[in-house]
Amino acid sequence: MAPASVKPNSAGATTSTATVSAVSSSKVPPIARPLAGEPEEVASNINYHAQFSPHFSPFKFEPEQAYFATAESVRDRLIQQWNETYAHYHKEDPKQTYYLSMEYLQGRALTNAIGNLDIQDAYGKALNQLGHQLEDIVEQEKDAALGNGGLGRLASCFLDSMATLNLPAWGYGLRYRYGLFKQRITKEGQEEIAEDWLEKFSPWEVVRHDVVFPVRFFGHVEVNPDGSRKWVGGDTVQALAYDVPIPGYKTKNTISLRLWEARASSDDFNLFLFNDGQYESASQLHSRAQQICAVLYPGDATENGKLLRLKQQFFLCSASLQWQREEKESRGYLCRIFTRIVIVLLSGHICHILSERNLQSTVVHAESNQWNVNFLVKGNPEYFEIYCSRRKLTFARISLDLSSQLQLTLMFCNVCSVTSTTVISDIILRFKERKNENRSWKWSEFPSKVAVQLNDTHPTLAIPELMRLLMDNEGLGWDEAWDVTTRTVAYTNHTVLPEALEKWSQSVMWKLLPRHMEIIEEIDTRFITMIRTTRTDLESKLPSICILDNNPQKPVVRMANLCVVSSHKVNGVAQLHSDILKAELFADYVSIWPKKFQNKTNGITPRRWLRFCSPELSDIITKWLKTDQWVTKLDLLVGLRKFAENAEFQAEWSSAKMANKQRLAQYILRETGVSIDPNSLFDIQVKRIHEYKRQLLNILGAIYRYKKLKEMSTEERKNTTPRTIMFGGKAFATYTNAKRIVKLVNDVGTVVNSDPEVNSYLKVVFVPNYNVSVAEKLIPGSELSQHISTAGMEASGTSNMKFALNGCLIIGTLDGANVEIREEIGEENFFLFGATADEVPRLRKERENGLFKPDPRFEEAKEYTRSGAFGSYDYNPLLDSLEGNSGYGRGDYFLVGHDFPSYMDAQERVDEAYKDRKRWLKMSILSTAGSGKFSSDRTISQYAKEIWNIEECRVP
Repeated sequence: MAPASVKPNSAGATTSTATVSAVSSSKVPPIARPLAGEPEEVASNINYHAQFSPHFSPFKFEPEQAYFATAESVRDRLIQQWNETYAHYHKEDPKQTYYLSMEYLQGRALTNAIGNLDIQDAYGKALNQLGHQLEDIVEQEKDAALGNGGLGRLASCFLDSMATLNLPAWGYGLRYRYGLFKQRITKEGQEEIAEDWLEKFSPWEVVRHDVVFPVRFFGHVEVNPDGSRKWVGGDTVQALAYDVPIPGYKTKNTISLRLWEARASSDDFNLFLFNDGQYESASQLHSRAQQICAVLYPGDATENGKLLRLKQQFFLCSASLQWQREEKESRGYLCRIFTRIVIVLLSGHICHILSERNLQSTVVHAESNQWNVNFLVKGNPEYFEIYCSRRKLTFARISLDLSSQLQLTLMFCNVCSVTSTTVISDIILRFKERKNENRSWKWSEFPSKVAVQLNDTHPTLAIPELMRLLMDNEGLGWDEAWDVTTRTVAYTNHTVLPEALEKWSQSVMWKLLPRHMEIIEEIDTRFITMIRTTRTDLESKLPSICILDNNPQKPVVRMANLCVVSSHKVNGVAQLHSDILKAELFADYVSIWPKKFQNKTNGITPRRWLRFCSPELSDIITKWLKTDQWVTKLDLLVGLRKFAENAEFQAEWSSAKMANKQRLAQYILRETGVSIDPNSLFDIQVKRIHEYKRQLLNILGAIYRYKKLKEMSTEERKNTTPRTIMFGGKAFATYTNAKRIVKLVNDVGTVVNSDPEVNSYLKVVFVPNYNVSVAEKLIPGSELSQHISTAGMEASGTSNMKFALNGCLIIGTLDGANVEIREEIGEENFFLFGATADEVPRLRKERENGLFKPDPRFEEAKEYTRSGAFGSYDYNPLLDSLEGNSGYGRGDYFLVGHDFPSYMDAQERVDEAYKDRKRWLKMSILSTAGSGKFSSDRTISQYAKEIWNIEECRVP
């Protein structure tokens, strides 16, 4: 925590802000006022939480303590709206969407919550009364480390829009303790350390101790006499729910993001082994459970890594979907047994209870591995079914003696305790609860009340898990279970990159999830049969479109194929991306199910990404449009076009942008020690570090620019456009070339920023540990943003939308959502360069054939990098990826060399445009004015109407 600042008092002495705030808080009465609206009442409620919901030593009210008390005060109101929302949904019984995603990049919750609740002013004034500034308190919050890139941020924007549009929906994810990693930049490059967002606790989440469900791994499949199948044995961990409230903008509707945490119970701790000194063995299941939600995307180079990733995915799906648990097996020494046993005689369709016995606190010793209980039975039944706490018992042996006494012996298979508990879990629980209260129901109605959306292939296992639950637990036949599943589940594809289209080893799947592999095999078999009987023209395509790739060298399960075959709708996330899916990746499936495929161009929430992160610009927009309704109806921004050349409007626009640039400059100085000039062109590229996103193209362009500046005279430099180039993003720990790019950027920055001849005209800065809160500073202060991926490789991108919305101009390729952004804001306001998606295959082929001729500027930039101008680090392995015509890690697969000359030409056009301030401001205004299409409200409205078939359910 930063030290308290010191301010002079009226007598000239100094007092710390901590002392001032402590004195101020003592003057405010600590009174619980959870729904407070007036500043005085809000201050009392904050002080109440500081004193009676304490997390720190008493008599302290420093910024950190003030943050937690403020968050809990805001949460009071959220919980009230939360409960009202849940009760309203329960009463109205609407169809509800459940959004499954491995990532959520929420960002800070405090600013968003008080903004959506429209209580910023009250909380700002209340904190002033308590001796603090709202801006300082907001900075105390750590970003929730629940995601990495655009996939997670999109999911969070979607939740905001679902709540704002009053749609019945919930999100589901995992509660990662250490996130992906916190990025630290050293002389060696990127260093990864664990995130610490839960080092203390998160005040926004509410643990639901009554929502705990079992999730099984490993084990085996038992076949019952009637042919039904049951997954038994293995390890069972518990899924504990943590709920995070998601408020809508100026509406009562507050929905949930439910995060699952994996844990083991006290029964799974072997006290005997612990006391025997075998500490690790005593808590093996506890350790394995903690690993599941420890880290986002753990390394998967080893089989253990693959198992852990697969565990994470199944854990999310099973905890979210399942509703009835099996007999729980544990490793305890003593344990309670069934609390109630019922013996039923089946006679035709009539069931007769022959005997019933309630049992209290019966125990069994681990050494005996069995338990005997006697029943007196009237008559001479020939067939029994035994139910334990309403669950049919599968491990039983029955004997009938001459005195008509039934002896029941329960056998425990290498297990020393069994507890049978029926629990009803989330998605199914809600369906059953509402139906049981209102009327009788059938499983065929399930898809009319439940929509499950898979955010990419990570939650694919929801498909076989739902099938398993319907067949094995509810007794549905295959056809009925398949009908329910395929009408419930929809799939969003986010990539065409081969490495991102998940393929899981069949051997790993069989080991971890044997019952699910049986189901996947059957889905695949039936799909193949369907093709061979109805689409003989596609038989030759079966090796590529079937689900199981049975290549003997590497048999895998193709998760994207499983999603497409099993979902009722499949969508891409930008028009170009969807066109590529339909024309190339999923073309054969499109010929089978042409109506299954849709486009849903991504969007962003205008609340977080303009209204709250750039208040000056937002106020100007509201002033000139004479309404603030644009915050929820972003199409209204088109009204700014008529003011694009208005001198007064341009002056106000310029002033707001400069305020954002100055804030950003202060942040950069504080975080990196680099002083940047707000009068220079702020040029920013922030996104996950990947070769296809081409940060390498950007830094090579910066290197060429630096070399040319060095060659200029002092007078020549004065005629150039001063530029500050900022990078940000994380490289996966095992992605070597991405980490080399991070190091190159930092090495270039070290040299350029300390060069007195050039550093007035060029700065290169790497912003460490890029996350949502950092983006909220970078994006409002940006003037040019680089979205320069190889055409056809970026599904959509959403940061391009955030930059455009904030009046930032884009230099980019015709890739992802760039295509639609350019159409909306006007071609003349977009700096276009590079090959198009349909040209890329031909250009790669020409490169393989040795026909590529590099531009001299490209060669010059590479050679300057190799010259040692930026230090002694060997960059040849990185630059070698740009050399040669073919081969692994060579041949310039991402076309950096081909696009370099047109990229540099586009950068020259940027420099010229920036010199004409009126022209640049007009282009900036038109960028914002044309961004109305890219609201996540529009995207979610389309999902709701065209995929989920859900409607508004507004809390009155």
